[in-house]
Amino acid sequence: MKFQKIVDDVYRLAVNIEDENYLFEGIWPIPHGISINSYLIKGEKNVLIDLTQDTMDFPKAISGQMEEISLSVEDIDIIIMNHMEPDHSGWLREFCKKNTKGVIYCTKKAVPLLDAFGGVPADRAVAITDGMTLEVGDYELQFFETPNIHWPETMMTYEKKRKILFACDAFGSYGKVADDAVFDDQLSEEKHAFFENEALRYYANIVSTFSSFVLKGLTKLSGLDIKIICPSHGIIWRQNPGVIIDHYKRYAEYSKGPAEREITLVCSSMYGNTKSMLNLVVETIRKHKIPVHVYQAPGDDVGYILASAWKSAGLIFGMPTYEYKVFPPMAHVIDELLVKKVTNKKVFRYGSYGWVGGAQRDFESKIEKSGWDLLGFYEWQGAPTSEDEETLIKEIDTFCQELIKFTE
Repeated sequence: MKFQKIVDDVYRLAVNIEDENYLFEGIWPIPHGISINSYLIKGEKNVLIDLTQDTMDFPKAISGQMEEISLSVEDIDIIIMNHMEPDHSGWLREFCKKNTKGVIYCTKKAVPLLDAFGGVPADRAVAITDGMTLEVGDYELQFFETPNIHWPETMMTYEKKRKILFACDAFGSYGKVADDAVFDDQLSEEKHAFFENEALRYYANIVSTFSSFVLKGLTKLSGLDIKIICPSHGIIWRQNPGVIIDHYKRYAEYSKGPAEREITLVCSSMYGNTKSMLNLVVETIRKHKIPVHVYQAPGDDVGYILASAWKSAGLIFGMPTYEYKVFPPMAHVIDELLVKKVTNKKVFRYGSYGWVGGAQRDFESKIEKSGWDLLGFYEWQGAPTSEDEETLIKEIDTFCQELIKFTE
């Protein structure tokens, strides 16, 4: 990739993860890749904001982009570590071996992580205080602690004169970034839709657990006049930064409910008896003009299910009983939704059982403290009959009516 000038002597340095089989955080599929962005301020003192991970020749790529701006690693005077996760700090160990003069600015909680992740002693760091300002030539950098967006040590950096927010993981997205489409005003309508979807999936996968902290962070930053948002993943927002701020506020508020008037339907089936009701359920939902997103477990990755469930006010689980319990692939989906604090949902479950039931009892036990409102369930033994079909239609009709009331 090429370096990109943002304004004056502020530059974006970036790499893309393009391996379609790569799992972000070792968990989440990114078939469309992801960018990792660092930012450089060139001046009387040279400032590097966040690094990159120490894999795939990324340090070499970032060093090469710096050289195109007539700088080397050794020329950096100030290193700002907004966040210590290894996709932003992995290069720190080797970087600091080459650069022995750079002073690191980070939060107090980040200081011990410098050694833990990079073998960098604490005496190379300045622990910022919330709201502290650092003047570097013509630049005024103000630091804001934003804990748990999404690690406890996270902060953001605001350049006061040019009104640039270096937001690290906040306001980011999946999706690799092309050299000719780095900024929001360079994107087509189709590409904007793509990055909005990938921002939601990124939020649900990475940040959603900490939505209450996101709302606190947005409140803290609300008094800033933000003209440009520079995240560590995804595009730079220079024309309409309010768009991504509004998206993130909406995503965070989904945790309080209600979310959108939509239903995420996850279906599991052993021998087809539960799956045989799927089309009937979908058709019934659509009669109420409610969008429905259908996923299979196993089959669809839980990262995609999570993003859909986060946005949907209604969840329906179709699954059979398995050895008196919830069908194991569905149990994994439910566990992940609970870990990520998918709350304030209207919920329904249906499914077949063999010699005896048990899944419903296990399901209710699993979701007891979930914040889900279980509106009903329907089970049948073996293959469904026409009577089972009629009853399930009535149950789904009732569920949809309640969901409409919930989202009015």
